[in-house]
Amino acid sequence: MTETGKRAQGATISDLGIKNGTAHWNLSPEKLSKIAVDKEQATITSSGAININTGEFTGRSPMDRFIVKDSITENSVWWGDVNLSFDEDKFDLLHSKILDYLSGKELYVRDCYACADPKYRMNIRVVNEYSWSNMFAYNMFLRPTEEEIENFDPEWTILNAPGFMADSEIDGTRQHNFAILNFSKKMIIIGGTGYTGEIKKGIFSALNFILPYQKNVLSMHCSANVGKEGDTAIFFGLSGTGKTTLSADPNRDLIGDDEHGWDGDTVFNFEGGCYAKCIDLSAEKEPDIFAAVKEGALLENISFKKGTNQPDYEDGSITQNTRVSYPIHHIENIAVPSLAHNPKNIFFLTADAFGVLPPVSKLTRGQAMYHFISGYTAKVAGTEAGVTEPQATFSACFGAPFMPLHPTKYAEMLGEKMDESNVNVWLINTGWSGGEYGVGKRFSLKHTRAMISSILRGDLNNEEYTTHEVFGLNMPNSCPNVPSEILHPKNTWKNKDAYNKKANKLADAFNKNFVQFADNANDEILSSAPKIVVIS
Repeated sequence: MTETGKRAQGATISDLGIKNGTAHWNLSPEKLSKIAVDKEQATITSSGAININTGEFTGRSPMDRFIVKDSITENSVWWGDVNLSFDEDKFDLLHSKILDYLSGKELYVRDCYACADPKYRMNIRVVNEYSWSNMFAYNMFLRPTEEEIENFDPEWTILNAPGFMADSEIDGTRQHNFAILNFSKKMIIIGGTGYTGEIKKGIFSALNFILPYQKNVLSMHCSANVGKEGDTAIFFGLSGTGKTTLSADPNRDLIGDDEHGWDGDTVFNFEGGCYAKCIDLSAEKEPDIFAAVKEGALLENISFKKGTNQPDYEDGSITQNTRVSYPIHHIENIAVPSLAHNPKNIFFLTADAFGVLPPVSKLTRGQAMYHFISGYTAKVAGTEAGVTEPQATFSACFGAPFMPLHPTKYAEMLGEKMDESNVNVWLINTGWSGGEYGVGKRFSLKHTRAMISSILRGDLNNEEYTTHEVFGLNMPNSCPNVPSEILHPKNTWKNKDAYNKKANKLADAFNKNFVQFADNANDEILSSAPKIVVIS
């Protein structure tokens, strides 16, 4: 067995049950990228970043992500379509098979950690079959100092073996790929998929169980930034709502772009990097992300402009889910360390393609919990095969695939934190006005930024509000640098009856979606549901 690189005294991969391997410990991203290129697994791009192809899977596979059902999880995890159970004995057999598969191979080991707040630090040891997967771990997790590595004691272990294929009939998986969390063994095993996002989302899922359930910390799928006066803002939103764009503010420091915890005193980043979508990326649209794609960044599934090594970000022929990972220090305006005080404002972002919701509204405590559980946005026609008109999309807590507990647990914690910190919660619609998609037009980014800036300055704290007749939302009557006529959505529709019908249709979609949560929701949450208005 050969072990190279800096590591904790006495640490070997044989401690994990891997035999006769060659282990490279904590290599620099420069060395890891060179190995990937030398092995012809990666291409150097014109910006200095490397590009790899993740193979069969270019995104997560939610139906192949499991949690071991044991004494810790049996009565606490919200089992169902999101959290699929896995037998303890089957896990042990599959774990043994992966160890045999990795034995004798050249491997890459990374010591890293999650949670920028030292109170919640989780030390992680990642073992990767490929050097570029280990580079992803370097980029995405927090990086210990050399002194910390000398005494590193891992709490969780990730075994990442993209080349290992499960036998579903014997191993208990759905198909040959899998990502399985075991809270008793504090281990994640990943096989049959090269998609690197499974690595970070595995730890995110673990923290979404551990922090709320054991430490009273609200875990959140969100971005966060902080102003010069220490005022923190949090942004929730599903894909296409503007979360990354709106949290990137030249006048504010980025805390993180995806995963955070909030303990009632501090908002802290779980990660040490960013994992951004690249489709249609440009210096004009996303200057911070575009500039971050340089040496040390890892591009995934990118195509090139013909005859060059220049990425063609408009080309989605491999996948629409093209990605880049990079360490957070590739961004100029960042909070160091990646944490700040309690938020003053929380933004729920939605792209309502029905043209029903106001561009900005202030939520009550009950409404905040209701809309947090709902996690609404809309797909527009053409985004997916078969989508010919706007479709309502709901993802509980704006991150359902990663939430092991019942969504009402996270929502009630949000309500408690709102009370403790006196935070304001806002619903921001970055979608359509004056009609649904295809009829109306999308709110301009300029106006959306103006609304958020006004909120951050406190301009809307003493504004007069009007209540939306269906959703009960408090809509400001005016907002600096925003035309007043767009603030009340019904006024932007030529046909008011058509608006009422569309508002009722969206309200009905909300109510039908919420049925699955109703038995666990309290009266304050239930009373915040939209009301169908009778149209005379």
